[in-house]
Amino acid sequence: MTTTAQTAAKNPRATLQDWLPKLVLAPSFALILLFVYGFILFTAVLSFTGSKLLPDFSAWVGFNNYVRLFNHPNWITSLKNLAIFSFLYIVICSVLGLGLAILLDQKIRGEGVLRPIYLYPMALSFIVTGVAWKWFLDPGIGLEHVMHLWGWESFSFRWIKDGKMAIYTIVIAAIWQSSGFVMAMFLAGLRGVDNEVIKAAQIDGASTITIYRRIIIPLMRPVFLSAFVVLAHLAIKSYDLVVAMTDGGPGTATWTPALFMQKFTFGRNEMGMGASSAIIMMIMIFSIIVPYLYSELGGGKKQ
Repeated sequence: MTTTAQTAAKNPRATLQDWLPKLVLAPSFALILLFVYGFILFTAVLSFTGSKLLPDFSAWVGFNNYVRLFNHPNWITSLKNLAIFSFLYIVICSVLGLGLAILLDQKIRGEGVLRPIYLYPMALSFIVTGVAWKWFLDPGIGLEHVMHLWGWESFSFRWIKDGKMAIYTIVIAAIWQSSGFVMAMFLAGLRGVDNEVIKAAQIDGASTITIYRRIIIPLMRPVFLSAFVVLAHLAIKSYDLVVAMTDGGPGTATWTPALFMQKFTFGRNEMGMGASSAIIMMIMIFSIIVPYLYSELGGGKKQ
């Protein structure tokens, strides 16, 4: 009887301990449901309407906005720019980040100083990076002007003003910003490789290059996958860097899907078209994130 009474007396406290974390998290969960998933749903519904300046759910147009979107030359230009930017950004950041990580993994002198130097650009916002690179690449005040002052009058670097080359200046700035972060990811992966495996390979006479190529880099597959997902996500969302450097110019030479969405939603009062472009971007991101989560959370594991 005593035990039963004690259990009954403890039940309210145990119940409170059970429910307290849920009660504390409930407001955050509700806000996430409303402001993330609620507005995703709102945008999806909006993409099927002919809304202009304000939402108009009476003007139902079905998939017409998506048809107009993929027939619009500026959207096609945005997709082409995104393809160029994403490919170069992901590949060069990965190669450069891996190279820097391997360099630091050799326990070189000054590693403690070099790490924060490489990581420093990631501490800056993309707006700050964009403005700094815009000044640096501007022919009137930047690199070209400085080279002329030093006497090299024939030097010319006007990519940021050239419609065919401007997108590559965005790539340069983005790589400068993100390669240090990728380096940190790869360095953490390198330091996590079992030293016993490396020592065994060294005893067998394997060279350093062979050890990295045949053992270390294959073991870092999850790090490569994580780096790809992060970089692809940043590439698809690229907006602030583009706005700060070129604002999409010259003309539409550096438009990206995110910039297209902003221009049509707020600049041209085409809210329905802007919403449809946002949904396409979300599908792009989901097509990267969902397989990654499936792989990481056990879908790809052997039972």
